Amino acid sequence: MTQEYILVSVAWPYANADIHQGNVTGSYLPADIYARFHRLKGNHVLMVSGSDGHGTPVTVKAEQLGQTVEETFNYYHGRFLELFQKLGLAYDLFTHTDTENHFRVSQDIFLSLLENGYLYKKITPQMYSPASDKFLPDRYVEGTCPNCGYTRARGDQCDNCNTLFESAAELINPYSKVDNSPLELRDTEHFFIDLPKIAEDGLSDWIHDDKEFWRPQVINFARNFIDQGLIGRAITRDMDWGIPVPVEGYEHKVLYVWFEAVIGYLSASIEWAKNTGQPEAWRHWWQEENARALYFIGKDNIPFHAIF
Repeated sequence: MTQEYILVSVAWPYANADIHQGNVTGSYLPADIYARFHRLKGNHVLMVSGSDGHGTPVTVKAEQLGQTVEETFNYYHGRFLELFQKLGLAYDLFTHTDTENHFRVSQDIFLSLLENGYLYKKITPQMYSPASDKFLPDRYVEGTCPNCGYTRARGDQCDNCNTLFESAAELINPYSKVDNSPLELRDTEHFFIDLPKIAEDGLSDWIHDDKEFWRPQVINFARNFIDQGLIGRAITRDMDWGIPVPVEGYEHKVLYVWFEAVIGYLSASIEWAKNTGQPEAWRHWWQEENARALYFIGKDNIPFHAIF
């Protein structure tokens, strides 16, 4: 029987809170069981994940604790490593997004998209806090969802109905999550990923091709998402913490955490290969015809994994 290359990609926990039982039983333990099963079958398994150290969930937590972002990130990353060791989860690599390797891989992909015409710049009104004298990232903004009326929708997504927002300005009665102060709109320029063009150039056909090992609810969600029509999404943010945009004049902005976090499966594979002294070995799991990738994630992550 031909051996397969099985990439087991496990959800990256935000480094802002301890992992709870639901996380373990929902993503981490099933991934470990699946990886062990394929190792017993004699397949080549690479199981990777890491701490999601960027984005506003971590910066908000640091502010709440009165710590630097680095202190908060390092604390929870250490907690994750300790827990997974106690549980005996068989990761080949559990890394994090604040590595030099992840920065380089993420910036390289950003530049490749830019060079191939899949990114564009756009000036949009974003939420600005007069009280803090700065633009607020989406997760610092809460308000009422215009689609379902949920009163604590985030600036980028409503967790109640899974509606994605192009801008936090779409929320009704938005306010600062930090100090509950009112916000106002001001213009700022960001890079957007041209999802309609990507869909036209092959993503739509790929999503609608046979996906025999995708869960039915996942493939149906992804196809409905495509069929409803995609829109361009901003993939940069006005923040200090994160991966700097690798374009002259935009270094003060960072890559959107969901853009760079899903790149983590690739960057972790590359990091693992380098650590084992086989810098090109990652290609087996990403480029071989007999390779398969399985993602163990929560349902709220489907849009970012299936479309991004």
